[in-house]
Amino acid sequence: MVNKEQDTLDWCGKGIVEKKDLACVLFILMKRAYKSYVRALPLLKKMGINSILLRKSIGALEVACGIVMTLVPGRPKDVANFFLLLLVLAVLFFHQLVGDPLKRYAHALVFGILLTCRLLIARKPEDRSSEKKSSPPGNAGSDGNAGNTEEQPSLYEKAPQGKMKLS
Repeated sequence: MVNKEQDTLDWCGKGIVEKKDLACVLFILMKRAYKSYVRALPLLKKMGINSILLRKSIGALEVACGIVMTLVPGRPKDVANFFLLLLVLAVLFFHQLVGDPLKRYAHALVFGILLTCRLLIARKPEDRSSEKKSSPPGNAGSDGNAGNTEEQPSLYEKAPQGKMKLS
């Protein structure tokens, strides 16, 4: 008697799949997509990169960067974010090269936007008022305001306080 899992894998390999084997169908579609990426970019073939190596290397980089972004604080998290952003840009390039419709790569586009926002927020310069307070008094005129040593009020302090009537 044939093992049920082996029988399912055999049917999956032949392309005859039941509805319950959604993961198998998605895996076959992913394999076909990566084969089309390698066919569309002959430079990868010349370098000896086949679809299996491309798929496994992209997946390994995604997992490694995800682990670093989850567990490691500080600068390595930003470096992993940058590598993931480059990887997403490469994936978007592959989708455009093959001519996939937007629904095939919309998730990568949204993920790229999220990674870009996270990187911009993480690299945002610190509050300028805290830098001015921590600078020594002798360097007060070094930023171009030689005669003006008093601080400018922030936008929050300038804004009118209280309730505003919107119509």
